[in-house]
Amino acid sequence: MATQHFLTLNDLDQPTHFQVLSRAAALKNVHQQRRPVLSLPQRVLAMIFEKSSTRTRVSFEAGIHQLGGTAIFLSPADTQLGRGEPLSDTARVLSEMVDAVMIRTDRHDKLETFAQYSNIPVINGLSDSCHPCQLLADLQTMLEKFGQLADLKVAWIGDGNNVCQTYCEAAGLFGFDLVIAGPSAYQPDPHWVALGQGRVQFSTDPVAAVQGAQVVTTDVWASMGQEAEIRERRAALAPFQVTESLLEKASDEVMFLHCLPAHRGEEISATLLDDPRTKWVWTQAGNRLHAQKALMEYLILGQISEIGCNL
Repeated sequence: MATQHFLTLNDLDQPTHFQVLSRAAALKNVHQQRRPVLSLPQRVLAMIFEKSSTRTRVSFEAGIHQLGGTAIFLSPADTQLGRGEPLSDTARVLSEMVDAVMIRTDRHDKLETFAQYSNIPVINGLSDSCHPCQLLADLQTMLEKFGQLADLKVAWIGDGNNVCQTYCEAAGLFGFDLVIAGPSAYQPDPHWVALGQGRVQFSTDPVAAVQGAQVVTTDVWASMGQEAEIRERRAALAPFQVTESLLEKASDEVMFLHCLPAHRGEEISATLLDDPRTKWVWTQAGNRLHAQKALMEYLILGQISEIGCNL
């Protein structure tokens, strides 16, 4: 059987996604009961970080440990990748030693090259193009509150970055409506918009964009590697700050999401995360752990696990 990678959301079909998300919910339940689930004993996850991280590192490392396995943290400074070893060679070597690789990198083509030469699952922990693991957690959080994804209205406010592009992909895959409000110069790449299968619309008016939205979400204005553009980005994106008053224009049942870290006073108002409507941000962050545990099980075992949970 061909090795299953997870570089974009569309690497899994919709039924498989729902199975993974159902398993994630079950794993969350038993975790809250402090019941161990040792579905990946003696399995090893290699984690290659070319970009810094809090949530991605902790969720993957804690997750594999909680399932009975082990994680190895690798940075370019600690490996031969930092001395110019080809990705293809590293992929072949790690395929002989570990059970899966998670990579957090700048260029998406690096992930594709690594996966091409890997005999073990490769997981995208973030690239300049997309952030599928983040969307798994977001989707799990949306399901917890609304019980469905189809026909929800989601408003993305701000920069059309890698997370926004994955929201476009998710809109097409799960059938929700996505409205992106931001400056025309900061819209997502047309390739990702096309994956939305006609469910993606654009607006330059954040108030109009959030009308009736059950989900309002955003991200930082300057992603890692864009620090030199921060003044320009602040000026262009200032009208697209998410505030308490903006949430008032959305649905009465609105939930606010942010993949974090948040820059208070920039993409969100200084006090927004004190608002009860934003409490789901912390649930969203915690769901990184459970969604990725379910994902690792599926990719490493080749099937949805039933160990330790009554599904």
